[in-house]
Amino acid sequence: MVNSRLPKMKTFKIVLIIIASVAVLSATSLLLIGYFNPKPGGLLVDTVPSSSVFINGNFVGKTPYRGTNTVGQISLKLVPEASDRNLIAYETKVGLVSGIETVVRREFGESEEESSGDVISFEKTGGDSSGLVVVSSPDNAQVLIDGFVQGFTPYSLGSTTIGNHNITVNAPGYIDKSIGVKTRKGYKLTIFVKLAKSQEVAPSPSPSISSQTESKTYVVIGETPTGFLRMRTKPGTTGEEIAELTVGSKYLFIETDIPSGWYKIQYKDPAPGLPNGITGWVSNQYVQISTESGTLN
Repeated sequence: MVNSRLPKMKTFKIVLIIIASVAVLSATSLLLIGYFNPKPGGLLVDTVPSSSVFINGNFVGKTPYRGTNTVGQISLKLVPEASDRNLIAYETKVGLVSGIETVVRREFGESEEESSGDVISFEKTGGDSSGLVVVSSPDNAQVLIDGFVQGFTPYSLGSTTIGNHNITVNAPGYIDKSIGVKTRKGYKLTIFVKLAKSQEVAPSPSPSISSQTESKTYVVIGETPTGFLRMRTKPGTTGEEIAELTVGSKYLFIETDIPSGWYKIQYKDPAPGLPNGITGWVSNQYVQISTESGTLN
């Protein structure tokens, strides 16, 4: 007797082979068209007055400019077009994140002191939280979030509510700047704010005042998985290790590297034969910022 199930099994195998072949071809086609490639990073640039935009040395358009670019760090140059004023150009490095739009705004002045602007960027951290970092020029500017004073720049918040917020940065002798931002789940939002000097003439100090208050910003080393924090010669883990900093130790803050968020600190004070002392860079992940005030006579 002929087994009638054999033709059916052969047909079933043929159908499976056809389905598998179609799936492989579909996946290959999607790969060829870049479906599985990372989404490019978005960039929005707005300036006053209008300016020419150059990315990595190439002219890409005029402001307001909106476009996409490959993920990673780019060099951005903005050249103002006003002919009646001698405005200075602006150059910076910006890190683009896949599927996220980085915002760069600039109000040109005839000097760096008269110029202002901000850079809003994101860094993917994962998880459910949303971090916030506010850096400014000048340093030690006051930070307000949704109208409430939070501290002084460089300001870092490990977790904040996700959604829309208003960030205000102000400093004596400078024009305040308020920025509307939206924090995202799983991302750290970094805001760099450049304040313009106020044109108002400051009143002369009273001769009866014999002391003034000076604020200094320090980086305090927090808990780490290793029990210490490595200080390096440059921002990022590719820098050569200089020292291992103990938990709770405190160092004078110097500046922030905008693309990485790492802090530069004064490890050793200047001394004879060592005019600049010893400086280095530490990750902002395991540190806290502390501002202390003292009275100068």
